[in-house]
Amino acid sequence: MARTGHDGPYRSQFMIHLFINALAASAGGGLTYVRNVVPQLALRKDIQVSVALSPTLRHEFQNVPGICFFGLEMPKLSRFFYEQRALPDVIRASGANVLLSAGNFALRNSPIPQILLSRNSLYLSRDFFRDLRNRAEFRMWASTHAQALLARQSIQWADATVAPSHAFASDLERWTGKKVITIHHGFNQDAFTRDPTPLAPIVQRKLEDADASFKILFVSHYNYYRNFETLIRALPIFRCRVRGRSVRLLVTCELSSGTNPGGYRSEHAAQLVKRLGVSDMLVELGSVPYTQLHWLYSRAEMYVTPAYTETFAHPLVEAMASGAPIAASDIPLHREICGDAAIYFDRFSPEAIADSVLQVAERRELRAGMVQEGHRRAADFSWKTHVDQILDLAATLLECRPLLRRSMHVA
Repeated sequence: MARTGHDGPYRSQFMIHLFINALAASAGGGLTYVRNVVPQLALRKDIQVSVALSPTLRHEFQNVPGICFFGLEMPKLSRFFYEQRALPDVIRASGANVLLSAGNFALRNSPIPQILLSRNSLYLSRDFFRDLRNRAEFRMWASTHAQALLARQSIQWADATVAPSHAFASDLERWTGKKVITIHHGFNQDAFTRDPTPLAPIVQRKLEDADASFKILFVSHYNYYRNFETLIRALPIFRCRVRGRSVRLLVTCELSSGTNPGGYRSEHAAQLVKRLGVSDMLVELGSVPYTQLHWLYSRAEMYVTPAYTETFAHPLVEAMASGAPIAASDIPLHREICGDAAIYFDRFSPEAIADSVLQVAERRELRAGMVQEGHRRAADFSWKTHVDQILDLAATLLECRPLLRRSMHVA
């Protein structure tokens, strides 16, 4: 087979028809992935693409040409078993010849070669399981353990497994003993900043009220592994140490029941805010559409993330591209993505968070160097490159699969 690298069509005896199982895309990184990858695939004239996704997302892609969409109603409590039972027939009917399972779980008996995108580090995180025990979230603890078993077995079922970072790929290889391929997720600056739609009036008013303050941004819906409580505990330290200017922490969520996906309970965080007396320092913007996030990054002096586990962390690339210096918890993934564009702190130390943010805020030369390095590193991440590498892997599987089947038949 002759291929032209990443600059032209793939020439092969096989025409790639990629089927993407995106049924799990509902929030966070999974939704970001689908929103960026599907339009990139639509630009390709040398392949066919079919996508299974929730009907609630279909309207987002109504202007995306050349893609066949299957809107499937999926039971929330039995997604894995629904996929195992229903998807093989849908895949056969589509005529696809390579499956991309984009939601951590593979089909046990895929009718076509299967690429698994594994992107949930919670299954391997001791910090997360300890956090759940401390919060008495025993049902979530048991459910996550059960999902981890399926995710681990899925890597055995897949023809190839892809992780979005070297750090996570190494963790998966130690966990399963199987080779895992690293293909970084991407970023598209033009697409990210294209939407001129202004922020909702209530969000705009909250930002205007904070204009005179030193604004720290954290983009995430509320969940446990993003470690909100440690960041909240840093706020009283900012109040004591910053003179002449107030500090505001902007978050893209609300710390109230029923406002966050995933079953995470934010009551403890809300009570902590009240107990520490920092309600005036926390600006709860609520959920902001992805296409409008660029307005937030442009208004913030710094981006901070205290997450204790991640697989890629798209907001870090968005912050670097937007010129925001970063303070991040010291985990391998953050260093892989940001390098010298960030300053790092102990993930469970409010004092270390405060020290890091103040160090950047008070040292103009350090801040300027981080911004410059951030722009450079953000340019290294490309959704086009990601898609090209996925298609390269798909073409390889199409070539190898007949050989594998013949060898199994002889054996």
